[in-house]
Amino acid sequence: MRRTDHEGRGPVRYGPPPPELGLPVLPELAAVLAAAAGRVEAQPPGGDRGLLDAACGYWSRRGLPADPGHVAAAPGAAPLLLALAAAVGGDVLLPRPCAAWWEPLMRLLGKSAYHVPTPAECGGVPDPYALLETVRRVRAEGGAPRLLVLSVADDPTATVPPPEVVHEAVEAATAAGLHVVSDETWRDTLHRPRETVLVGPAEMAPAQVTVVCDLSGAFLPPGLPAAIARFPATGHAAALRARALDVLAALGATPTAPVAAAAAYALAEPDEVTARRTAAVRLHARLAAGVRERVTAAGGLVRPPRAGRHLYADLEPLRSALAARGTTDAQELEDHLQERLGMPAPGGHRFGDDIGALRVRLSTSPFLGTDPRQRTAALDACDPLELPHVRRALAGFGSALDELRAEGH
Repeated sequence: MRRTDHEGRGPVRYGPPPPELGLPVLPELAAVLAAAAGRVEAQPPGGDRGLLDAACGYWSRRGLPADPGHVAAAPGAAPLLLALAAAVGGDVLLPRPCAAWWEPLMRLLGKSAYHVPTPAECGGVPDPYALLETVRRVRAEGGAPRLLVLSVADDPTATVPPPEVVHEAVEAATAAGLHVVSDETWRDTLHRPRETVLVGPAEMAPAQVTVVCDLSGAFLPPGLPAAIARFPATGHAAALRARALDVLAALGATPTAPVAAAAAYALAEPDEVTARRTAAVRLHARLAAGVRERVTAAGGLVRPPRAGRHLYADLEPLRSALAARGTTDAQELEDHLQERLGMPAPGGHRFGDDIGALRVRLSTSPFLGTDPRQRTAALDACDPLELPHVRRALAGFGSALDELRAEGH
């Protein structure tokens, strides 16, 4: 979406950033897709029994037991969240910043979305006091906040909130009468799993939290859209699931048979899927550390990445140098970096942040190149940062930031 901001500074692009390239498809996964390619039978709303059983197994292994009557699937996280939001009703609260695709869905439903600041140490969850104050203010103005969407392995900030921070946010949401949707797409991509404690809201408030996982993150390549949701085991949640399934049915949003088969196979977590995921996490963690090192060396600010494949950089310390190049807000920063780097660098305004802030989300995937052979080589390398194409990409990125630092001085 493109529109002009309130100060008349020119066109501002909102909405999600462009999709990124994934790693090559596993041979075993390709074989499952090929075997199911001839299946043309219609899938039931919410997914077939094989996929739902696999989703139950996935969550049970993570301490969240489920049965097929409390699970649903859709062809991607966007239709699933849209169905959930429509089923819950009312207005929505989102952390600031948040995933780029959340707010556009709420606008599509005609909902008001209110952003709540996050704690200083992490993104993904709202500050509990700010959340309660926002709910109070919205209700006083005639709004009806009923839903909070958060993430404990956050895109865009790549942070993992400490359990006590999650608990305080969920406690505040429960006190305010909000249903919570926890986006846990990146929960299986912890960069340092032995040092990072991830506790989801559903473990703290089982009756108030629906968990969503986009399998196109850590389990499936981007070209195979599939997502799953786990609802609470309550009568109210059963009615919520039924309404969400009605929305999915009306949209015709059901996974195709081949994608459902691939998703069920990946969710069963056979050795080859687990090994690929572990290798991919190691690769992107190494890249994230290299990117962060170059941002901080140039004077930028970025929280240490803990999960996923992104970083959220604040280039406010480089404002004077950027202003000299005509870059004074997030949209101009996005345009400048994309032109200079030749890779996506969506500004913070796409994630609900203030357009005047010089913040940008940086992804690790573009540093792997576009050639499938190069990406596979990076996956298998002992140190991917030493591969020529990765080294060149990081050097170019570092040089662009170093130029700004030098100009600022």
